[in-house]
Amino acid sequence: MPLTVGTAGHIDHGKTWLVRALTGKDTDRLPEEQARGISIDLGYAPLDLPDGRRLSLVDVPGHERFVRMMVAGATGIDLFLLVIDAGEGARSQTHEHLAILRLLGVQQGVIAVTKADAVEPDVLELALDKARELVPGSEVVPVSAKTGRGLDELRAALARAAVESERVNAPTRLYVDRVFSLRGIGTVATGTLWSGRIAPGDVLRADPGAREVRVRSVQVHDREVEVAEAGQRVAVALPGIERRELGRGDALVAPDAYDVTYRLDVEVEELAPIPARVLVHHGTATMLARVVRVGRFAQLRLDAPVVAARGDRVVLRAGTTVGGGLIVDASPPRHADPERFERSARGEVLIHAPVRESDGGWTFSDQWLDELRSDYERRLEVADPLDPGVPAPTQAWAAAVVPRLGLERRGAKLYRPGAAGSLGVREREAAELEAQLGLEPVKVEDAGLARFLEQQGRLVRAGDGYAVSPAAYERAHAVLVGELESARRITLARFRDLLGVSRKTAQLLLERFDADGVTRRQGDERVLRRSALRR
Repeated sequence: MPLTVGTAGHIDHGKTWLVRALTGKDTDRLPEEQARGISIDLGYAPLDLPDGRRLSLVDVPGHERFVRMMVAGATGIDLFLLVIDAGEGARSQTHEHLAILRLLGVQQGVIAVTKADAVEPDVLELALDKARELVPGSEVVPVSAKTGRGLDELRAALARAAVESERVNAPTRLYVDRVFSLRGIGTVATGTLWSGRIAPGDVLRADPGAREVRVRSVQVHDREVEVAEAGQRVAVALPGIERRELGRGDALVAPDAYDVTYRLDVEVEELAPIPARVLVHHGTATMLARVVRVGRFAQLRLDAPVVAARGDRVVLRAGTTVGGGLIVDASPPRHADPERFERSARGEVLIHAPVRESDGGWTFSDQWLDELRSDYERRLEVADPLDPGVPAPTQAWAAAVVPRLGLERRGAKLYRPGAAGSLGVREREAAELEAQLGLEPVKVEDAGLARFLEQQGRLVRAGDGYAVSPAAYERAHAVLVGELESARRITLARFRDLLGVSRKTAQLLLERFDADGVTRRQGDERVLRRSALRR
């Protein structure tokens, strides 16, 4: 079974040097990291164990400014490699990283006491004793990345700690921690595969944006594989999606397998007083939340959507790590009901968001439907007056739910019944634009305004972002059709001369007539389509 190990520890305690010594790979890939000599972002490497197994290793930054990166890297790991400088001992980020690992439920690991060659034997022995006290039950190994001392012993200790346990059989879920583009391949996303499998040809959803993606190829540690398994570091090539459309914190999941939610009910583990507003770390995402405490529980009301499931863990920070929580309901209603918290904690499934029934239908609470309806009303209230609709939901439950929202569906958008676009306060702007229109195309910066005015018959778009008056379009149309009915063919130069306009204007108009089905291009000439008649 594939496993992932994550480093932890204070800045300058030698995590990245140790990783390089263990794996032969420098995980500081950014120029800024190499120039400053500190880790800023997450790094990855394969780690071969003496028993033949290969671990995926995640190297995290140690600076307090990059704790967010550390939590993202620790997400989904199976065991830790805690690094402590023999001369300095445990420092502030050592303790915070260890607390985060415990909050995430990562119990197994090994402690490496680094720079063992740089201290006296009695100092090293004291450092080893303190490390054992810090994490009772974990093996402690003195090492030196410089001399190679203890590296074999450390690999053996990691092999003993890497105990394989049965994973929960759950649909595919990978939290993205890095996105980049490669020439000839396109967009590539990487992350630790929490559950399920990913193979070339799979269709996944990129949530919370609800974008469908198809996997072209899958790599594990720079090697193409037929299938990636849960617990592995995975890179997936995703054609058809732009790099900017995907980012750290997004999740690649089996379609309709997980809720996208703005609320989480959690059983709280408190390290320090938890304020009313905190940063919530879940998966590789970070968002603000308002905390509604009810005894040992809390509802986290998030400022951004997250993909989550019952049993996931979150970390709560407010300047420092103040606690964490176990999710007992990943899609609850807005509430502060002690009984509901208790029932969820006992494992009861309390339906709120849509759940598919055995007969293929959907069941959901009236409260959820009311919340969705209110959300759409708020979005419609601020929709563009020119096109007062908003995108309709694309989830699998949409067909069952949309008819109950009391809205009108037109294509891919929802509108209030009978709603129509209007200029409103932009009427003067539209009139000023119309006054400029003629045969020479005018640049229109606002594409939405241009579309609206064309639908109203007040202009005709020509080319990318240009427009002419309807009267000018009709005149050009009459000249073009008249010439073609008599001469059968027309060149760009001839059309330009007939209209008395520039070459660019003639080109824009001819391209519009091609698009309208009036003409068809044949080489450097145009001919009249059979379906086109003199108007």
